[in-house]
Amino acid sequence: MMASFRATINSLNLQQVKQMMWQLQAKWREFKWAVSLLLLTVLLYVVVYHSASLVPNFPASVAPVVAEKQEINNIDSIEAEDMINLEGILKEASMKDKKTVIMTLMNQAWAEPNSTFDVFLESFRIGNGTSKLLPHIVVMCLDDKAYSRCLDVLPRRCILLRTAGVDFSVENRYMVGDYVKMMWRRIKFLGSLLKLGYNFLFTDMDTIWLRDPFPRLVADVDFQAACNLFFNGNFSDRQHNEVNGGFKFVTANHRTIKLYKYWYKSRLRFPGKHDQDVLNYIRSDQYINKIGLDMRFIDTVDVGSFCQPNWDITKVSVLHGNCCIGQSNKVKDLRQFLEDWTIFFGNGNWKRSFRQPMNCRRSVGWRPPRKHKRRG
Repeated sequence: MMASFRATINSLNLQQVKQMMWQLQAKWREFKWAVSLLLLTVLLYVVVYHSASLVPNFPASVAPVVAEKQEINNIDSIEAEDMINLEGILKEASMKDKKTVIMTLMNQAWAEPNSTFDVFLESFRIGNGTSKLLPHIVVMCLDDKAYSRCLDVLPRRCILLRTAGVDFSVENRYMVGDYVKMMWRRIKFLGSLLKLGYNFLFTDMDTIWLRDPFPRLVADVDFQAACNLFFNGNFSDRQHNEVNGGFKFVTANHRTIKLYKYWYKSRLRFPGKHDQDVLNYIRSDQYINKIGLDMRFIDTVDVGSFCQPNWDITKVSVLHGNCCIGQSNKVKDLRQFLEDWTIFFGNGNWKRSFRQPMNCRRSVGWRPPRKHKRRG
């Protein structure tokens, strides 16, 4: 009897022990999962924290690169809106048998009555053989007021280039305020004209046209530009002649499309520089030679500027009112040149010559440039 009771007790103890072991194993598995989850959480935290510490703290100077990319996207979307009417305007304005237009740029400050726009157009009306060119002018307007004034004067010849977040309406003096952005805005847009297959003669609006300059240009040349300050006599010398971006004739082809794309991208290599400076930096680059671009410079006798000490009234076609600070100074001196031209050409006083642009001369403290010998 006693032996049977002990056997029963032993059997019960064994069952309890086994049950306890099963419970312990189950809890151990739960504990391991909990520990594993905790370790994984800690590990992920360490990895994330360490990775964050590896991200560099970029200085403020990097910000303009991001802004530049955003600006490019804005420009592309803005041009997409204008393209709806652009091709119609270009088709109407282009010269017969040629897809060639005369392009210029205007903001509100230049559009004011009796200001730069009016002087510019007046020169076409009184110039020798220039009135016929008026229908071929297309004005790139940088703000609503300039666009409205343009439509009043030259209907169906005005394009509004809207640029979000930039005020182009005020007078932007050379390299001041949004001047540089304004210059690059036009380069971007003119490049799009080449893609549409249009040749263009771009002229700054602070110019007066006294004779038709097209006979002075050479056919089948990719890129022809006025000279900055002086011309050394060699039409193909990129090394010594410098481009004046205020007057250039560009033929639409794959070479000039590549030039404008490369030119526009090169602004990132030279931050803060405007388009003319950058083009003069890159004009002899290996890439320009590689694409086979034919670049030719225009004699300052034909297309001159206020930067020169004198001009030949019997030969000059276009005069650029640069080397001048202040729109009022510029307008006064350009009007003076038109008066001298009227006395010479309109009244037949063949001894008349141009007076010096003294308002502009004083505004920049102008000094005669050193003389350069012409080659050839």
